[in-house]
Amino acid sequence: MSMDLAAKFGPSSRRLRLETLVKLRWVAVAGQLLTILVVALWFDFTLPLMTCLGLIAALAAANSLLSIAFPPTYRLEPAAAFAVLALDLFQMGALLFITGGLNNPFAPLICIPVIISFASQPSRHSIALFITALAFITLLAFTPYPLPWFEGRTLEVHPLLQLGMWSSIVSMTAFAAFYAYRVSQEASLLADALTATELILQREKHLHQLDGLAAAAAHELGTPLATISVVAKEMERDLGHDDRYREDVQLLRSQSERCRDILRRLTSLATEGEAHMRELPLSSMIEEVISPHREFGVKVELIELSDRALEPVGTRNPAILYGLGNLLENAVDYARSKVTVSVEHTSAEVTVMIEDDGAGFSPGVLQRIGEPYVTSRQNETRAGGLGLGLFIAKTLLERSGASLRFENRSPEGSGARVVVTWPREYMELDTSL
Repeated sequence: MSMDLAAKFGPSSRRLRLETLVKLRWVAVAGQLLTILVVALWFDFTLPLMTCLGLIAALAAANSLLSIAFPPTYRLEPAAAFAVLALDLFQMGALLFITGGLNNPFAPLICIPVIISFASQPSRHSIALFITALAFITLLAFTPYPLPWFEGRTLEVHPLLQLGMWSSIVSMTAFAAFYAYRVSQEASLLADALTATELILQREKHLHQLDGLAAAAAHELGTPLATISVVAKEMERDLGHDDRYREDVQLLRSQSERCRDILRRLTSLATEGEAHMRELPLSSMIEEVISPHREFGVKVELIELSDRALEPVGTRNPAILYGLGNLLENAVDYARSKVTVSVEHTSAEVTVMIEDDGAGFSPGVLQRIGEPYVTSRQNETRAGGLGLGLFIAKTLLERSGASLRFENRSPEGSGARVVVTWPREYMELDTSL
């Protein structure tokens, strides 16, 4: 399932929406234009005004062209996004080159296209853009154009200070780009995992709604089937003495009666199961969670630490059933021979503890367990173990009001333990999601 999600959500989540980029570029156009006009007209500094205005106009024209050619919701392919961001980088680099290069106080802004790329594009395109930016930053150190300054005065910057400015801009670009990439990756993984959680929960709800659909189908089919049965009886009375039709008529009546019996059983099962679906004692819920995992060569032992007569009775919650089932499945997968499920309820809390006799959690994993795509044990020998199932289980259980604690049964790491605790009122109210 994890690999399917990566294929389904991953590529699309790394595409940059054109409208976002267009808006950012209009902000850049406005900022550049305001800065140039203030420097040229307010401070009356000497600078190549027409060339600067031409570069700003070129960026505005390119932005307008993109707005006209594509709808706002269009998402750029990685290659197209790289080309657009490279154009922004070239325009900014050219503007800085003719206005003092690294001496320009706005020189650090050249890192913005790189940061945008690392936040939204595949790493290979982002690295290529970073290398391009590094070349531009280096070129800015050798610009022959002076920094616009007061007339008759030239601002000289020592080469060592220029080297320091080059180093600071490069290091800032690298750090900010790396930070943006990591934050974006984590956000994408979390968004994909939460989407998977919603899909799982919807599937569980759908499965629990099938009994209602069966009852509805039985009710709707009852009337036409009763008509068929009446017609079959009339045909048997009129044609039953005719050898040509006797067997066919009797077969038609017997099959219609059989269908009525089937629908009657479906209706009675749905009626009997309605209360069961509405009210589910804690012991029945735990047994429903455990029963699918008894036939895998690992002993699953249930220990009830409290009086069953005082157990809470709540409503069927697909989130709790799936979450506990996933935790138990994980324990069975890693256990050597035995998994123990302990259930305890008091007047204040309900606790379910799942323990196995496997290798336990590694110290590094314990600190990050429950995050999407983090494996849960020391030795992952099965293909595709990306930890998404555990994240989904944890998320669903926490949504139901539970708190979870992951630990090892002993300091040596022999055997894992998961403790799930709810306030008792959460298990007695209608907490279905």
